[in-house]
Amino acid sequence: MAEQATEEVKKTSHKNEKVGEVVSTKMAKTIVVEVTRRVAHPVYKRIVTQRKKFYAHDEQESAKPGDVVRIVECRPLSRLKRWELGDVVRRAVQVTVDHPAIEGSADTRVKKTLKKKKKK
Repeated sequence: MAEQATEEVKKTSHKNEKVGEVVSTKMAKTIVVEVTRRVAHPVYKRIVTQRKKFYAHDEQESAKPGDVVRIVECRPLSRLKRWELGDVVRRAVQVTVDHPAIEGSADTRVKKTLKKKKKK
């Protein structure tokens, strides 16, 4: 009986969780998650959107920009990181272009300019 009680306590953790969108993955094992919430303005009583960014630890570097993820509160890992990646709720759509005209050989960004000769 005592073993079952301890298992139930382990399953129900009281750590804070937030769901947001991954904004940046440019750091090693760190993601930036933007959490948005809609609250009533204290004076005007209109619904306004508030955004806050959180730095979260991503050990496997599995999250990509645009993913919707769940982050879980943890001990301080660095000056800004107090969250870790729980799981990826929804993956972002990865857009790829496989058109033969858009390849390295058909680079249209290079501008070819003609030099005009000056008249004396």
